[in-house]
Amino acid sequence: MVTPGVLALEQRQDITLIKAVARAFRWRRMLESGRFATINELAAAEKINSSYVSRVLRLTLLAPDIVEAILDGRQPEGTTLPALMQPFPVDWEGQAGNVRT
Repeated sequence: MVTPGVLALEQRQDITLIKAVARAFRWRRMLESGRFATINELAAAEKINSSYVSRVLRLTLLAPDIVEAILDGRQPEGTTLPALMQPFPVDWEGQAGNVRT
C-alpha cells in the first residue's frame, strides 16, 4: 500500500547504502565549505568515530554511474555498505571490475 506523498521504493534499493552515500556527500560538503576543518572535528560534532567518517567519506570517490545505480536500486547483487567499506580503486576505470552496473 502506498499512501499519498510517499514514494514507493524499488525492492532492490538498499536504504542503508543510500543513506551512507548521502551522508558521505553531506560530510564532504561540510568539510569543503569550512564548516569543519578536520575529519576529527566533524566526527566529534556527529558524535561518531573519526575512522568511520573516513571510511564513509570514501564513498564520494565512487564513479558517478555507480552512485546513480545505488540511488536507483540498480546496484549489482552483493553491493552492500560493508562491501563498499573495504578498499576499492580510487580511479573510476579501476572500479569497473569491482562495482559496476
